[in-house]
Amino acid sequence: MAKIDLIMPKMGESIIEATILKWLKKPGDAVSEDETILEIATDKVDSEIPSPVDGVLGEILYDEDAVVAVGTTIAYIETDQAAASATSSDAPAEASSPSPVKAEPAPAVAAAASSAAPVKTSSPAASEEAQPLPSNSALQANGSRFYSPLVRTIAQQENVSLQELESIPGSGLNNRVTKADLMAYLSSRGTNSAPATASAPAAFKHAQSTTQSAKTAAAPAAISAGAGEEIIEMDRMRKLIADHMVDSKRTSPHVTSMVEADVTHLVQWRNSNKNEYLKKYGEKLTFTPLLMEAVIQAIKDFPMINISMRDGKIIKKNYINLGMATALPSGNLIVPVIKNADHLNLHGLAHAVNDLASRARANKLKPEDIQGGTYTVTNVGTFGNVMGTPIINQPQVAILAMGAIRKRPAVLETEEGDVIAIRHMMFLSHSYDHRVVDGFLGGSFVRRVADYLEQFDPQRQI
Repeated sequence: MAKIDLIMPKMGESIIEATILKWLKKPGDAVSEDETILEIATDKVDSEIPSPVDGVLGEILYDEDAVVAVGTTIAYIETDQAAASATSSDAPAEASSPSPVKAEPAPAVAAAASSAAPVKTSSPAASEEAQPLPSNSALQANGSRFYSPLVRTIAQQENVSLQELESIPGSGLNNRVTKADLMAYLSSRGTNSAPATASAPAAFKHAQSTTQSAKTAAAPAAISAGAGEEIIEMDRMRKLIADHMVDSKRTSPHVTSMVEADVTHLVQWRNSNKNEYLKKYGEKLTFTPLLMEAVIQAIKDFPMINISMRDGKIIKKNYINLGMATALPSGNLIVPVIKNADHLNLHGLAHAVNDLASRARANKLKPEDIQGGTYTVTNVGTFGNVMGTPIINQPQVAILAMGAIRKRPAVLETEEGDVIAIRHMMFLSHSYDHRVVDGFLGGSFVRRVADYLEQFDPQRQI
């Protein structure tokens, strides 16, 4: 009986590890080709991993909640197939990610994309520059440990050299350095005058011991609740969102410009044509794709909004991948991306919006569905909010919040003079990274979006 390796697939360009959420089969269970064996999670999306062949699930090498590097064998499938050399290294990736899109890395894995940048030790006694942090694949090829994206990011931010990182004892699986290990080392590193690379192990052991003691002592208080209180553990996605938001505010000085737009013509046109649109295309026409049209046109007018920052350089995107913040039933948030949105007409945008929103709420998004965004919009109006101050979706440099559309009295200029009329009004709130987007650009962009909305053609054909 042949033994086939079940390998942790690469779920996208920037994904280097994944967490095993749940094994749906146990050793000895029969499995069919394409039948789901387990569920995994990355820092971007959850996925189901199918069996590449018919057979019987053999040994499981990693338990649930284990963090496993891509390319690692996680289980064996015993099969009668003659092609014993076949493995599942490609099958799961193809099933879950048929056409990977090269994308900007998310903040949690930004270090992996910029690993070529040299990192210098901050120790004043160091006699030479530290080696750059190579990629995890290079580290593993040299027999070194695997470092998670979070650990690598912290190491680069704190100027921890490769030599220092290698010298830190790890408390994780296979001696992996965890965030707690690195933070404990950094706390001792700042108090030592000797070269950090030389004193790392001894200093770390003391710091680790102190940290563990503190954790043990604080544990009862950390989980206790007072009268009328309830402790709720954050789920994995909420923790990722929290880290993402904090990282964005730490990275970018946020500025928000707001304008008010009269969208009466747009609202009236949509209300008059939504039923005909449903009959013609078989799906609903919401306000979101109509608003996105204006955003896309404004990005074309102000292309320096469609940029990102990488290693102190401005990366200008000559394509528009529009992210749309989507609330999930769990209360969490995810941002699927409409690729090459500037190439789509209204029907194409409406279909993409409906499809991505539906799959997001059903937890059916693929890794490539949430990668590569260049600009993001969020509709706070769906919650009844008239405006907001959204947080930038790194590594992008701007995000637009669209408020609720409300009827209000407004002053109109006519040939006979000013009159007061009931109009459909909405606020647009534009947050941008003041390192690279100044007030003129950020303010002019959101004003242009409003202009396009106000100039909507009420005679437009669907």
